[in-house]
Amino acid sequence: MKKIVLLAALALALPGAVFASSINSIDYSNSGGTLTASTVSGLTTLTLSGSELSEIRNFPGGSVTGDLGSVTFTTGALTGSLQTGGTFAAGGSILITASNGAVLFKGTFSGPTTWGLLPGIGNPTNSYFLVGTVSGWTGAGYWTSGTTFDMTLNVGEGLFDGSATVGSGDTPLMVPEPGSLGLLGTGLIGVAGVVRRKLKA
Repeated sequence: MKKIVLLAALALALPGAVFASSINSIDYSNSGGTLTASTVSGLTTLTLSGSELSEIRNFPGGSVTGDLGSVTFTTGALTGSLQTGGTFAAGGSILITASNGAVLFKGTFSGPTTWGLLPGIGNPTNSYFLVGTVSGWTGAGYWTSGTTFDMTLNVGEGLFDGSATVGSGDTPLMVPEPGSLGLLGTGLIGVAGVVRRKLKA
């Protein structure tokens, strides 16, 4: 019995170790689009529309640039101020699609998302940032979580009045390399074989 448990543990541990060390970060960058605030039943959210997916770094086969698709999102509810900063609750949604409509990532803001006014050092214009973690599914069917979404926008000399053009956004997603998934699958098959033999005996 001890031998079976040891073999099962080894079959799971080996691909798990390789899996942990073979995580790849694919970085999606976007620019432009309109960030709009809306308040419904006293709850304020932000929505991004019309933002162009402009670069994908560390994509299998190399980084690519150009008009690659779009990035849209809606945040959870705001606690704080749109003008001076606050925190959006977890929830909402984020969608990154390719120019042919294929889904590259679909998920939600998995934790509180920070909205704030960047300090204007020697700069008469005001810039805001939105930073939070996202989790969801990549287009290849991999689950990813704890990755960061980061966006900045410049609103000129005034404060954010409910609508502004986005300067840039960045979403690095941590996904496993296909070889790691293959080893994980092999380990699971090994465990299934061990359990099947034990049940037959």
